[in-house]
Amino acid sequence: MGTFIGSMMTNLWVYDGELDAAAKVLTLDSEGPSFSEEGKMARYKDVIEIKSDDRRVLTSSFLGDDGKWHQFMTANYRRTK
Repeated sequence: MGTFIGSMMTNLWVYDGELDAAAKVLTLDSEGPSFSEEGKMARYKDVIEIKSDDRRVLTSSFLGDDGKWHQFMTANYRRTK
């Protein structure tokens, strides 16, 4: 469980999630302002995958009106030595 707020928004994002059995994939669910309709809330999912000791990948998706998850962001994190 966790929270996030950015200086450019008024929404406090509250996350709830789980780590897979291999401890390599963390899935976080949240609710926040809709991309498509002002004043409406939507469901969001962030998935953080540990690829190696030096690499992680974050993907963010929202649940569309069609009932499907739509990915809108990917971030690759790499540690340099």
